[in-house]
Amino acid sequence: MSKSELLAKIELLNEYEAMLEELRIETEAIRDEIKTEMTAQNTEEMTVGKYIVRWTSILSNRFDSTAFKKVMPEIYKAYTKQISSRRFTISA
Repeated sequence: MSKSELLAKIELLNEYEAMLEELRIETEAIRDEIKTEMTAQNTEEMTVGKYIVRWTSILSNRFDSTAFKKVMPEIYKAYTKQISSRRFTISA
């Protein structure tokens, strides 16, 4: 692939990523409008046509590795393993 073809692909990729970001922002705004309506109706579930919309509270327990590392650094170190991955970036 020539440099001009690569440049065209990178520019197309940037354009598509900008479009995706715009769509992400728009979809999040629509979600927020639906959540606002559900809050106004004081409900966690509603039926709208063929859809059931739920916005529920969920409790979960997560392991606080930062606090554990401070309290028991040796044990933390013994159970930590290094992994390898690759990162793809394009910068101007």
